[in-house]
Amino acid sequence: MTLMDVLVDFARTGRIGPLRCGMPLAEAEDLLGPGRPHPAIRLLGPDIDGYPYSWGGLDLVVTRRTVDGIRINLWPGSTVRLPCLVLPDSESSEATVVREGLLAALDAAGCEHHVNDILTFGEQSSVLTRPADVCAVFSLPGRDDHVPHRDRQYLDVMHKRVDLAGPTP
Repeated sequence: MTLMDVLVDFARTGRIGPLRCGMPLAEAEDLLGPGRPHPAIRLLGPDIDGYPYSWGGLDLVVTRRTVDGIRINLWPGSTVRLPCLVLPDSESSEATVVREGLLAALDAAGCEHHVNDILTFGEQSSVLTRPADVCAVFSLPGRDDHVPHRDRQYLDVMHKRVDLAGPTP
């Protein structure tokens, strides 16, 4: 399995292996081991909502101790560390994913995707997959990013978020 396989599967299903939005954080930690909590969680305690627990390049955003967001963070021109549950047989992987490469892989897998107008502006673009509602955000490389083509957009983050709070009364 490659990083591209993980990204395409996430885009198609909204899941990363057994990880899914709506699962208890305790269940995710049983699968992944203890995560590194965001500094706000360390400061204010585990009941603060909307902050991630991290496992290298994988973040799980938590509300009421339930996973309501999954995010894969990439740094073009470097490597990304993902847990073995996410990317088996690999401690780290090349994190440089060109926009056209991901879109071609989604097309080849039959994964419908559309421009996400909300996050497409300036030097950034975004697509939203259907039916999983996974968002991929691309941008031009930063000054310190060691990439082969400075004029192409690279994947920065892929994420899914659900609203566990429901409507406000």
